[in-house]
Amino acid sequence: QVQLVESGGGLVQAGGSLRLSCAASGRTLSGYRVGWFRQAPGKERQFVASMRWSTGTPRYADSVKGRFAISGDNAKTTVYLQMNSLKPEDTAVYYCAARSSYGGSVYEGASYPYWGQGTQVTVSS
Repeated sequence: QVQLVESGGGLVQAGGSLRLSCAASGRTLSGYRVGWFRQAPGKERQFVASMRWSTGTPRYADSVKGRFAISGDNAKTTVYLQMNSLKPEDTAVYYCAARSSYGGSVYEGASYPYWGQGTQVTVSS
């Protein structure tokens, strides 16, 4: 069982930056793939970014490439999402999720069995 807790959301003006954190309690995430997803009101959940410690190769949604960066700490217990050049359309609840390294599409939320509670990000214009 993996328990995840997100933090770092808030209100920011367009063009600003935020860094979200996803902390695992009680274990490391070294054997997992960790992803960030977001859901805006009235919209479906959307893949944002994903990484796996063993390869370190991140994946990004086209809408955030060049603006967002996913990374992990040396202890392999926390994953970050650095969000730069934020736009109003980035407004959503952001969730981190974890799954085993292999199995299913990394872009599909359904392949991630472990989820955090979410953190709200609001970007004002």
